[in-house]
Amino acid sequence: MNTEGTAMPDSLSRSGPAAVLFDMDGTLVDTEHLWWQAAAEIAAELELTLTDEDVPEVLGRPVEHTAAHLHRTSGTDRAEAELATQLDELFTSKVAAEIVPRPGALALLTELRDAAVPTALVSASPRRVVDLVLSSLGREWFTITLAAEDTERTKPDPAPYLAAADLLGLDPAACVAVEDTPTGVASAHAAGCNVLAVPSTVPIAAAERITLLESLEQADLALLGRLAARPA
Repeated sequence: MNTEGTAMPDSLSRSGPAAVLFDMDGTLVDTEHLWWQAAAEIAAELELTLTDEDVPEVLGRPVEHTAAHLHRTSGTDRAEAELATQLDELFTSKVAAEIVPRPGALALLTELRDAAVPTALVSASPRRVVDLVLSSLGREWFTITLAAEDTERTKPDPAPYLAAADLLGLDPAACVAVEDTPTGVASAHAAGCNVLAVPSTVPIAAAERITLLESLEQADLALLGRLAARPA
């Protein structure tokens, strides 16, 4: 994990949340389609064609999960670890060639920085991919960053969001998590966070403590403050 971003402030804006915990792929940067492309290309090598039925096993999932799914579905003799390495390398190369912030992402990060609200990047991607994105997006936006290797279990388990809140010294219920997939929403929700969901590819069902928006362009500090104030 990385804690070398913006220093935590001594006081927080009363109108904002205690902290905002951001997913990365598909939430802050437009990479979900690149992950799908990487999985589809490896699947094609295994004589598989990915369909809508494969979406829950690919989008929002760590590389090991998707590799295990491809291994199981194809019946290939290739080891899961080999497939995971290929997926990781192919996705990394695609990200390196195309990192595009999602609409509204930088404006929201700027508003949070100006209001001295701590932020965390909570990703299920490997550290090498997280660092690659941060080198383009900017490390200075985040108080802390967590990658897949930084917790024993990753999304949809609540461990990543629990770890982020713990590192910030905060109750998860005082934080707002921003996600784009059902897997990420499940992780944040189980950790006790209020969740702002902006679906990128897969629909997300409305539920208690989950607020849906079409774009981060509709989000601002006041909205996040209201979400954090909701009872757990």
